[in-house]
Amino acid sequence: MKNKLVIAVAIMAVAFTQWSHAQELNLGSKAPKLAVKSFIKGDPVEKFEKGKIYVVEFWATWCGPCRATIPHLTKLQKQYKKDVTFIGVAILEEDQDEVGKFVEKMGDEMDYRVALDLVPEDGDGDEGAMHKTWMEPAELQGIPAAFIINGDGVIAWIGHPGQIDDPLKKIAGGTWDLVAEAKKIREAAADKKKMEALFTKLRGLFGEFEKTSDPTDILKELDQAITELPDRATQFTMVKFQVLASPKGDVDKALVIGNQLLELADVGENAEALNSIAWMLVAPEREKKADPKLLKYALKVALKADNLTKNEDPSIGDTVAKAYFDLGQLDKAVATQERVVEQVMGTELENEPGFKKRLRQYKRALDASKDESPKK
Repeated sequence: MKNKLVIAVAIMAVAFTQWSHAQELNLGSKAPKLAVKSFIKGDPVEKFEKGKIYVVEFWATWCGPCRATIPHLTKLQKQYKKDVTFIGVAILEEDQDEVGKFVEKMGDEMDYRVALDLVPEDGDGDEGAMHKTWMEPAELQGIPAAFIINGDGVIAWIGHPGQIDDPLKKIAGGTWDLVAEAKKIREAAADKKKMEALFTKLRGLFGEFEKTSDPTDILKELDQAITELPDRATQFTMVKFQVLASPKGDVDKALVIGNQLLELADVGENAEALNSIAWMLVAPEREKKADPKLLKYALKVALKADNLTKNEDPSIGDTVAKAYFDLGQLDKAVATQERVVEQVMGTELENEPGFKKRLRQYKRALDASKDESPKK
């Protein structure tokens, strides 16, 4: 399968890394100093005062998601005007002079304090003092990112500003359990180390599987992972299904696992998950068409996903059509793909060539089948 399984595990590894992170700077850490070049909006804050709560948010003028969070932060600053001080720190800027222009243009839409990172003369944006002492120790590689500092000058929360509402409400209201939240992070960090070791081992086993066609060791490792990391059981089970459903796998065992997946609440009623399972079996890049038993399963799963979305998701319809095509039900493949092409018209998917390309393919095959059918 040209390392498709290795890619699947790599994707899982990335997703898990985003889910948890172990940092030098974490919940319960003393907040670093505010090492900013200057405040370009609002009264300067020289240090975190005891008894006061602060939100330090890292952003940049070139960052679309950062700009999207500005109105929300403004709303929160007004809501917590007496209790919380918001500071937006512009980092990673190529030209810091542009920040002032941006903030001035935003006017009241950006109604909280704004500061510039302290970047060495002739230095790059990632050399700024705030980036070095906050973002890097927290192992945060993307912006926007926010920190809540409680009245003791301690970091009480770290995350995306779009998810700040609930923790901020609890911290401001004195109901935030910092000890419990910090424990969750430590446990997540321990799980991350375990996962990283597992992914390293799985990559090696997938490489061996490509050479030997023997899935025994991979399946054994995946079963062990399901036992040790039950919270990730669904993802590992899906990889196990993909191994068994590959040209080098076991069709009957794959179907057993596939039907087990359908019984899981987070799969059986999840159109996106169902579509992913079906697409594994009918994707055009498969080096060999799936076994007819698997194709029938793929069609059943794709049709369920299509039903859950009321036949309105063109990506799912595309999967249904491909399943029909691989099963030789060419008239249904054409009819479904025609629906898909019509649905993407006027959307961002309209210029995706695959939809129309597959429709042409299905029509050619249908026409050819009619030409070959016995004449009465």
